[in-house]
Amino acid sequence: MRLRALTDHPSFRRGLRDGVPVAIAGVAVAVSFGVLARPVLGTAGAIVMSAIVFAGSAQFGSVAVLAAGGGPLAAIAAGILLNLRYVPMGVALAPSLRGGLGLQAIKAQAMVDYSWAAAMRGGGRFDVRYMVGLTVPMYIGWISGTAAGAFAGELLGDPEAIGLDAVFPAFFLALLMGTDAGRTLKATLAAGAAGLIALALIPVAPPGVPIIAACIAALIGFERRRPERPTDGRLDEVEAPAAAIREPG
Repeated sequence: MRLRALTDHPSFRRGLRDGVPVAIAGVAVAVSFGVLARPVLGTAGAIVMSAIVFAGSAQFGSVAVLAAGGGPLAAIAAGILLNLRYVPMGVALAPSLRGGLGLQAIKAQAMVDYSWAAAMRGGGRFDVRYMVGLTVPMYIGWISGTAAGAFAGELLGDPEAIGLDAVFPAFFLALLMGTDAGRTLKATLAAGAAGLIALALIPVAPPGVPIIAACIAALIGFERRRPERPTDGRLDEVEAPAAAIREPG
């Protein structure tokens, strides 16, 4: 019943509507991932990875390590480092989650960069229903795009022959510059340092080590921000405008 209450809520339906354009844009990246991952993971492996991991940066990073000849542990380490940002994001979201543990877990799985940011309502509050609604079409588009790319990869042949190998650096650059953090001097210096470290290690280090070292170096660009404490002393899911939740008097 609680899950039905989530999906029937206007905020969830609004999120579904707003998430469709984002999902359509993400399909192109997912297709590229499917094409690039198929020679490394196989068709089924690429699709399963998108269904389970559902994190573009971690997936591209892990596949890049494997494609360069790195081992599974190095690929897993790269993926974990690239997803460390979800730890502070989850801490910020946690007080807004309601329901039993199972329902909270379902809602938490919908936390991705765009939906998390779009669901912010100020004062440390998140409209979790809206966030889940946003993520649903994005998830469907990501898996569908990966499947299309994985199956089409057999027809396209070598990804390098059509220039898809350039997707890796372009994707990570877009991921950085598309955020507020990417426009700060500290983050720019961190990205530059990470690139230089990777460039220096490639000729001498085993495959996988350069990208892991670059990920660690990039952590210096992390800035911890404390969410504002709400005036009513409680964080909850937000469905109404701020004017509608003011205390009377």
